[in-house]
Amino acid sequence: QWHIVESGGGLVHPGGSLRLSCEVSGLTLDTYAIGWFRQAPGKEREGVSCINSRGTITHYPEHVKGRFTISRDVHKNAVYLEMNGLKPEDAGDYYCAALWWPSGSDCSYVVHEYGYWGQGTPVTVSS
Repeated sequence: QWHIVESGGGLVHPGGSLRLSCEVSGLTLDTYAIGWFRQAPGKEREGVSCINSRGTITHYPEHVKGRFTISRDVHKNAVYLEMNGLKPEDAGDYYCAALWWPSGSDCSYVVHEYGYWGQGTPVTVSS
């Protein structure tokens, strides 16, 4: 039985920071790529970061590059998303998801490629 549980969301002022956590059980990070995604009300879910199963490759879309950083702790089987310089448009429900990719050759933040999802954690950016 697998579980993915996100935490760390909350209310932050524009320009502020948050660190999201994704605790994974039943799946091992050395065989799964992990992605972070977000969904704002009325909008489609979009990817904001991914890390490969070796922890050596990360990708970000341009609009978060330089502000968001994905990392992982294999001993805790957890993945993190450090978000700095938050903007109102960064608000939404943030989800962590896993994609079977044991070769670790790359990672992806394409939503439909991921099959294991957490329940999400909300992020609000407002003054």
